[in-house]
Amino acid sequence: MNFLSLIEAKREGKILAPEQIQEFIREFTAGEIPDYQMAAMLMAIYFRGLNTAETTALTLAMRDSGDVLTFPRDTRPLVDKHSTGGIGDKVSLPLAPLLACLGFRVPMISGRGLGITGGTLDKLDSIPGFKTLLPPAQIIKQVQQVGCVICGQTDTMVPADKKIYALRDASGTVPSIPLITASILSKKLAESLNALILDVKFGCAAFMQTKADARKLAKAMAALGNECGTNTRAMLTDMNTPVGHAAGNWLEVKESIGCLEGREPADLLELVLDSAAHLLVQTKKSKSFAAARKQAEDCLNSGEPRQKWNEMIVAQGANLKAFNRKLALDSTAKTVVELKSEKPGYVSKCDARTIGEVIRDLGGGRLTKDSVIDYDVGVDQIAKPGGRVEKSGVLCRVHAADSIAAKMAVTRLKTAFEITAKRPTKTPPVVEVISR
Repeated sequence: MNFLSLIEAKREGKILAPEQIQEFIREFTAGEIPDYQMAAMLMAIYFRGLNTAETTALTLAMRDSGDVLTFPRDTRPLVDKHSTGGIGDKVSLPLAPLLACLGFRVPMISGRGLGITGGTLDKLDSIPGFKTLLPPAQIIKQVQQVGCVICGQTDTMVPADKKIYALRDASGTVPSIPLITASILSKKLAESLNALILDVKFGCAAFMQTKADARKLAKAMAALGNECGTNTRAMLTDMNTPVGHAAGNWLEVKESIGCLEGREPADLLELVLDSAAHLLVQTKKSKSFAAARKQAEDCLNSGEPRQKWNEMIVAQGANLKAFNRKLALDSTAKTVVELKSEKPGYVSKCDARTIGEVIRDLGGGRLTKDSVIDYDVGVDQIAKPGGRVEKSGVLCRVHAADSIAAKMAVTRLKTAFEITAKRPTKTPPVVEVISR
């Protein structure tokens, strides 16, 4: 294949045939196309874009570049959820066991965080003994027996995406909707799903900062998922404020358990139940969203998903006694310092980006892919917009490795909060739903 002619064609805005896309993905994965040429193609795509047929071909070619999970025939639909990432975004943790208890199979292939965006696998790594890297056979076995798994992408799943993503990061072509869409959906389609719910975030701490940009991405992914045979919906959700009252790897696991036990924050609960309800409707297990929402809520309140969580983490190597001992502790960090309000009033701003940056710099996130994570640092008891605080009331607590880091974090976090005399209008977590 003359790859240079394809680069030139895309540079001029021409449409590539599916066969051409399939062939260059195959050759690039095999090491037959050099990185510098693929980087040139990615830049051409960044500026010229891809139409629906091209994006579909790219997604499927990337999916088929490695192993695709193949499950036995079963009456339980295969479903999953994907989030574009944010601060305190722990929805996957309580959602997976809830979905398993609702009669689904959940092969949840997740990722790690980079920068201020938290990763599901980093949260799970804070659980004593928990294994996030599993071979395909074990993933399939656990999904069939337990009903759910949360683990990382295997070395043989979608290798084309791994290679291309590294080039996108190094060539300034990450913010391309066709490339984002293909990257996300190639991994999800490799799970052989019947239905997928997407959580596309917008706001100061989101990849897409405006609602309009998030809507474009959500529409592109929903359309492509459906085009590829997976019933796909997308929720547009607000990421100007963290999800829940805790952010940081272990602190988010603790809050997820609170959600499974029915005692934790309303916004997290809403995202979990809405995600489950959409999947019930998408798979025709429920006729209406309202009925599905009630079904999901009743299931969560039954306590079964909490037990399913234990079953899932034990299946993946967790030491349940050590987990429960850790769960009983108020903090696992060496130092805890409170940030207190200087005046009474209502919280009108709780800036997720500032909180995410502080957690990253405490050691809870990555500046590079090789950064070492401190799973115990973070921020909890976060006061959310609309909540009332008194003078000297707690706006948040900082969990840090030492007192110097904690005090520096508290100083920076003062800018994350604004207090006003008038109660602000609260933004709902889910602002729009996009289907076919």
